[in-house]
Amino acid sequence: MRTIKSIIKVCFLILVLNASAQNMQEGFTYLETGKYEKAETFFNNILKEYPNNKTARLCYGRAIGLNGKATEANILFSELLKDYPNDFEVKLNYGESLLWNNNFKQAQTYYSKLVTEQPHNFAALLGYANTLSNLKSYDDALIQVNKALEVSPGNANALTSKKYIYLGYAYQNQQAQNYDKAEALLIKNLGLFNDDKDTLLNLANLYLIWEKYNDAKTTYERLAKQPVNTIQALNGLALVAHLKSNEKEALNLSTEAFQSLNVNAGTQVNQKTSERYVQALIWNKKYKQAEDLISTLIAKHPNQNWVLALRATLNVYRSNFKQSLADYNQILANDSTSFDGNLGKANVLKALGRTDDALSSANNTLKFYNNQKDAVNFINKINLNLSPSLESKASHTFDNGDNKAFAFNTTVIYPLSTKLNILGSYNYRNTNNTVTKNMATSNDLSFGLSYQLIPNLTLKGSAGLSTAKAETTDFTQFLTDVALNIKTFKLQTLDIGYKRQIESFNADLLDRELVQNNYYANYNLSTNFNLGWYTQYIYTSQNDGNTRNLLFTSLYYNLLAKPSLKVGFNYQYITFKDQVPDIYFSPEKFNAYEIFINLIKDENIAKPKQWFYNVTGAFGYQYIEDDPKQTAYRFQGALGYKFSEQTMLNAYGTHSNIASATAAGFTFTEIGLRFKWILSRKPRFKK
Repeated sequence: MRTIKSIIKVCFLILVLNASAQNMQEGFTYLETGKYEKAETFFNNILKEYPNNKTARLCYGRAIGLNGKATEANILFSELLKDYPNDFEVKLNYGESLLWNNNFKQAQTYYSKLVTEQPHNFAALLGYANTLSNLKSYDDALIQVNKALEVSPGNANALTSKKYIYLGYAYQNQQAQNYDKAEALLIKNLGLFNDDKDTLLNLANLYLIWEKYNDAKTTYERLAKQPVNTIQALNGLALVAHLKSNEKEALNLSTEAFQSLNVNAGTQVNQKTSERYVQALIWNKKYKQAEDLISTLIAKHPNQNWVLALRATLNVYRSNFKQSLADYNQILANDSTSFDGNLGKANVLKALGRTDDALSSANNTLKFYNNQKDAVNFINKINLNLSPSLESKASHTFDNGDNKAFAFNTTVIYPLSTKLNILGSYNYRNTNNTVTKNMATSNDLSFGLSYQLIPNLTLKGSAGLSTAKAETTDFTQFLTDVALNIKTFKLQTLDIGYKRQIESFNADLLDRELVQNNYYANYNLSTNFNLGWYTQYIYTSQNDGNTRNLLFTSLYYNLLAKPSLKVGFNYQYITFKDQVPDIYFSPEKFNAYEIFINLIKDENIAKPKQWFYNVTGAFGYQYIEDDPKQTAYRFQGALGYKFSEQTMLNAYGTHSNIASATAAGFTFTEIGLRFKWILSRKPRFKK
């Protein structure tokens, strides 16, 4: 009887457990399909009736953990672990709850025990791999995920983990600028997960950072073959075109992507594509179109950081830096960790002349984005500009008046702070006339300071002595140069100053001890539509009683940005009070008109181990007094090589027949070498 009763009890228990399992199937389905809120409610109701049911407790813990209540889940699994200390399933769930709570160090120790206890348990191996991945121990993570795949070949979860381990490992190497290894890892990932979208996007981004733009283009084109990812690929191709300075192509590609948007594209793709299209409009200086679209986007997405960043960018291109700064401040108010907000603000502050604040904002970027390349480069460039520098020139000049000269010049700038610089200059000039045999030598030495009074106002002054030894006289004269640089209005600069100098072009002039007091003003106006205007006026009084007025003005148009290509028109007017043609070129009136073309690859944008150049050609007419017009021409060129961020060397030359090119007039030629050396990578005044 007892045996029969025992059998009946066991059968009854089995029936009850089976019924419970059947009753919980609905909850299992919720968990499997990601409906965690419904699963939480379901298993909570089960526990009200069966509070000690282990399966229900496990499932409830998983439901709340996956529904964002990680701390509560960890507490629940800790209690389960006390009740079932040897239950491996409970141990696995407890380990996973550590991951949900980002307790990766604790999880590492725990999972290492689990895989020791059961070396072939798939869940333990995969959990351990994910833990190591989160700790950025990618080599060890790959070992564990491969073990998991040996236990369960082809398992989708393990393969997904392996893909993201490779992506994380590649990104780690990218941040460390180990680009070759990052590329190898991503290519290996593509071998495992053929044409995987995430891997292709990461590989293309690596090539962009690596500045391998053709490889980035090829990668985006590969992504474009997948119809579902065509829009994202077009966005990437537009960026590549921009980085290769092909703005029209960038706009065409971005327009195609923007016009392809539909409701099925998804929120993120719609946002990124709209963002790229606005950027392409800005790159092409279609500012009104960009402004209209930004206004529409702001109405749809008020106070969204990505739209505020677009407006800030537009204002940067328009040189509305104060408005741009306001947007970046709002972005940071919304999210203090924003990359666009922190580095964008740094760039604007630099443009406003607020160097200390700019460095602070850039360093703040690195607090959230460790070793980020753009932020690091930004800081390095400012540091180089604030480092001591030396620039030397050696030149040889000659003209058709039989004058020859050799000159050497060295200038030193030593910053004491972000606002204050010590200036030093030494000039040596030896000149002679091959017909008269006159010879003269001059040495100029001066020291000075440059100080930024306020962000848009800088005072620069120097003083020194010039000593000369000529045919009939030796003398020493005082030299000075004081100037005020003003940036009061947008896209405009004004320099006003006074300069006392000795005319030393040739031996005869140096022998006359001709002192010039120059009062000058330089005005430069840029525009947002490629037009520019530069004007210089100099009034000179000389110790021989003569005076001179000189006006030079240049109107130019920028045809290309990179390299810079300008065409323009120059006009020059000179008048002297007294005419002393036997001594120096001093017409009562002189007019020169010329058209010019100028091609520049600026040394400041050239990268290390790159060439830079500057070529100018000009042609026109000059009118001296009432004489018939004369043809005027001018050729200038420079070719240099940037050995590193700190050193560069270039050769240069000028040939001109414009009478005002020298005090003596007529044809004039100069050739020379220039060397620039930034003495340290960081400012000396920074500890």
